[in-house]
Amino acid sequence: MTAAGATKAAWVAERVEPRGRVAEGVRAYGLIVGMWIRSTMAYRTSFVLTTFGNFAMTALDFVAILLMFSRVDALGGYSLAEVAFLYGLSGVAFGLADLAIGSMDRLGRRVRDGTLDTLLVRPAPVLAQVAADRFGLRRLGRVTQGLLVLGYALVVLDIDWSAAKLLLMPVALLSGAGIFCAVFVAAGAFQFVAQDASEVANAFTYGGTTMLQYPPTVFALDLVRGVTFVVPLAFVNWLPASYVLGRPYPLDLPEWVAFTPPLAAVACCALAGLAWRAGLRSYRSTGS
Repeated sequence: MTAAGATKAAWVAERVEPRGRVAEGVRAYGLIVGMWIRSTMAYRTSFVLTTFGNFAMTALDFVAILLMFSRVDALGGYSLAEVAFLYGLSGVAFGLADLAIGSMDRLGRRVRDGTLDTLLVRPAPVLAQVAADRFGLRRLGRVTQGLLVLGYALVVLDIDWSAAKLLLMPVALLSGAGIFCAVFVAAGAFQFVAQDASEVANAFTYGGTTMLQYPPTVFALDLVRGVTFVVPLAFVNWLPASYVLGRPYPLDLPEWVAFTPPLAAVACCALAGLAWRAGLRSYRSTGS
């Protein structure tokens, strides 16, 4: 079978019986992830060291925030504990997405060297294979670091907890992870067109989570509008955090938008899925 034929067959297969394909994709993803976890745990010392290194590298972001607050009492009107709350929400959400499908940024390399062809002829959804490729369990360091900062913020902040706020916390974390997963997939789909675009993709993934670590009040209104209505990263933490902290909403949005991150996540995932199908359909191999 030619590469073009394999591409068409893979694209058609992903359109047939979507529920069955989703179940098959989850199963394939789990099997590949399990294989990489077993491989990783065969060298436990290396795993511990790389996980700690991942933890330490991501912790430097919060160290930079601490250095800022050594000179100022507030940043954009937010206290250190409130910024830590924003940091923790975005850090955990992004860490979960990065753990699950952070390998998507390798897609551009596969497109360039033609190794994506080997995935097209395997009896498993291509997206599941790419997402699980070289699954990095060491990325748990980022999730752990985000949880520690979030825990610190929750202990220090004097939040008037209600049932709605308690429910919103896990919903916001899972929805934020879903939004970041959609950004990873959409960025991967873009690499079918621009084969050397990993840095462009990183601007929306790693760059996006770095931006969300800071209050929306320190950014220009046009940028805030962009991450609210174009690439809806504001639904990861800015909007739900505004409700939990009792802060004014960015762009004077109504209070009920704090509860819409699940809708934003579903919409983002649906659009990312369409972009992935379009990108996969346009793939024509390297020609070699």
